[in-house]
Amino acid sequence: MGRRALDDRHRTRRGPGPAGPSLTVRPLEGCRGVRAAGEIGLATHMIWERALEQAVREGEAVYYLELSEVTFVDVAGAGALAAAAGRLGDGRRLVVRRPPPTLRRVLETFWPDLPTIEVSTS
Repeated sequence: MGRRALDDRHRTRRGPGPAGPSLTVRPLEGCRGVRAAGEIGLATHMIWERALEQAVREGEAVYYLELSEVTFVDVAGAGALAAAAGRLGDGRRLVVRRPPPTLRRVLETFWPDLPTIEVSTS
C-alpha cells in the first residue's frame, strides 16, 4: 500500500439532512505517520483499521498518529489502537499526538502498561 492509499475519506449519510460521521486520514509531512480528522466510530471504523494496519506494516521504529482534529473515538476504536500496538515488534512504538481527552483516559485505564503506545499532549 503506497502513500496514496493513506489519503482515505469516508462519509456516511442517513437520508436527507447533514452528512453523518466522517474520518479523513492523510500522511504526515516530515515524519512517518498519519493525521486523522473527524470521528472514529462505527461508520468510520474500517478507515481507522486500515490506517492502523499501515502503521503496523510500515516497520518504522516510531510511527506518529496525529489526532488533534479527531473529535470522538469509540471503545472499538481505542481497542483497535491497542491491538495494533500489541502487534508491533520489539523496539517499535506508536506516538499518539494530541488525542481527544476521552481516548487518553481510556488508554490510561485499560492499557496503562502498554509500552508500544506513547501519548503526547504537545
